[in-house]
Amino acid sequence: MSPISSTALSGLNAAQLQLQSSAHNIANAQTPGFRRQTVQQSAEPAGGVRASLSRASVPGEALAEDIVNQMTSSAVYRANLQTLRVE
Repeated sequence: MSPISSTALSGLNAAQLQLQSSAHNIANAQTPGFRRQTVQQSAEPAGGVRASLSRASVPGEALAEDIVNQMTSSAVYRANLQTLRVE
């Protein structure tokens, strides 16, 4: 796999994790005591991104943030997919 493909694949995986996390948060926003999932991303030294999942420290929802995350992650996913198609 080329470095470009590897980088795009890591971007796809990170975007997918963000999409899943924000969908989970939206679906459970009305659950009493629910603590949101958050995704942390960091750049890899050789290229690409590492994404990890954690829980918010306090209960509560942030629907506006989760909806924006859905839209942003969807665009990032499509961009990385296009990179793989062109590669």
